[in-house]
Amino acid sequence: MATSIEELSQRVSAAFADRALLKDADAVSAVRETLARLDAGELRVAEKGPEGWRVNAWVKEAILLFFAVSEMRVMEVGPFEFYDKVPLKKGLEAAGVRVVPPGTVRYGAFVERGAVVMPGYVNIGARVGAGTMVDTWATVGSCAQVGRHVHLSGGVGLGGVLEPPSASPVIIEDGAFLGSRSIVVEGVVVEEEAVLGANVVLTASTQIIDVTGPQEVVHKGRVPARSVVIPGMREKEFPAGKYMVPCALIIGQRKASTDQKTSLNAALREFAVPV
Repeated sequence: MATSIEELSQRVSAAFADRALLKDADAVSAVRETLARLDAGELRVAEKGPEGWRVNAWVKEAILLFFAVSEMRVMEVGPFEFYDKVPLKKGLEAAGVRVVPPGTVRYGAFVERGAVVMPGYVNIGARVGAGTMVDTWATVGSCAQVGRHVHLSGGVGLGGVLEPPSASPVIIEDGAFLGSRSIVVEGVVVEEEAVLGANVVLTASTQIIDVTGPQEVVHKGRVPARSVVIPGMREKEFPAGKYMVPCALIIGQRKASTDQKTSLNAALREFAVPV
């Protein structure tokens, strides 16, 4: 086994640049060890530091190589049968993670103690923090980073970002609340304690417009901390005429009185935001 992160990253990146190296047992071992460490929470796809989020591209390279070195096989789980290259995560009881059937957490994802996965899905490379609820039919896409005490309501979709390896994943920071059927894709960051109302759709190009002041302030790719956001529309001119296109509206900020998860519904009601 590799003895250092530096050695692992060098072997993985070399194999990613030249797939012929996967014929070497050491290269395959580096890929598998990286996935094992990712599954155990010792590594992660992206980390937040003093200067913001940093992507560990070599870890994403290892995930992509893991598909190349793994074979399809039948997996039987009680009455369910799967046929895939990536096994399901094991050791949930010891990890203190509740997964409600038929919720699925894939190997290579890490879920912290105290998180709950209802019949939703957590994909390879993703990370879900302690105390977070992945509600019914919510999807945590590949490599998405979800913080602690987050609520992903029913049907929430967090997009997977595997390629290119340098691309930032979807990031949902601590304490955020995402309303039913909201969608966040293309590496968008939802900062700490922000609230998305039902059906908010955020892509890298979506205009996120703060309408709380005398003049609008437009953000893209980032929801500022503690913002309360609802779906919106704005007029845009095309060669064929003027049409309404989707955007998102920041209509307020969470107050200290609504910091507790049990008070989130009250925060949404205050701004007449559907959950």
